[in-house]
Amino acid sequence: MKSSKPIDGRYLGYRAADTTEPFARFFNPEMGPLAPHVRAALDRGGVPDPLLPGFENAAENLFGGTAVLEDGFVLMPDGGMRVSVLTAMPGVTPAMIDWWFGWHGDMPAKYKLWHPRAHVHVGWRETPPGGASGRALYTGQTSIVDEYIGSTLVRGAIRFLSPRSLGFTDRSLDDDTQATIVCARIGLGDAPVDIGYLAHHVRAVPGGSEMRSRFWMGGQHIGGRNLIGGVAAAVAGRAMRLTEGDARSLMVHCAEEMPHLAGFLPALHAEFAGKSGPGISLSAR
Repeated sequence: MKSSKPIDGRYLGYRAADTTEPFARFFNPEMGPLAPHVRAALDRGGVPDPLLPGFENAAENLFGGTAVLEDGFVLMPDGGMRVSVLTAMPGVTPAMIDWWFGWHGDMPAKYKLWHPRAHVHVGWRETPPGGASGRALYTGQTSIVDEYIGSTLVRGAIRFLSPRSLGFTDRSLDDDTQATIVCARIGLGDAPVDIGYLAHHVRAVPGGSEMRSRFWMGGQHIGGRNLIGGVAAAVAGRAMRLTEGDARSLMVHCAEEMPHLAGFLPALHAEFAGKSGPGISLSAR
């Protein structure tokens, strides 16, 4: 994956100024071990591509009635990859996930709560409009992030999309007590080039929620955001071939950050949802 150069003033972890934020007590640099089912998938290695359907079959894969492979990765002949991760989220509701994606994107110290060993910086490309709630807190916005995927520092542009625009129309998504789905086009932060898609489907289960994450990266999913980006994307499409190391790193990153988020999100949400002030974004939930 494309490596980014560090920017002065951006750093891993918390420094003294970060500890004064009202939410700083939720920063915990100690992260739990990978779930056994994730470790088993990593030990198994890559799987045949029919087991992890492509983006065009994403809705059926996430909302169909048949069993699917929840953890794994595929390397595609066109140089792309698919990654799938299942995360148990005890005590978390789908509505909390929507709140989190709208809340954390305006301040690096918030973003670092999510993955204290990999998240460096975050900021909205444009300031989101006030007065929104639920999925509207972030849909249509672009988050510019600096984070490590494995040992590679990546600067990404995460453009959040409406579920319907990607074909996710399941009726459960109309009720955030039942489900939500976070959808985005993943691009480069330093160039007008998109390289993939992500979807995090969260559905309520007894005792909390489960998150089913899917990534479709590289290969046919590379495209330009403008004319210059189209030229760059054509070059990238020929040159970029994602590796097993890339797939494993992305899978591990997701399998680390999502359980870590679940560990503090219910308490964070209870304390800060609906509040505003220094270091706190207003939201309706």
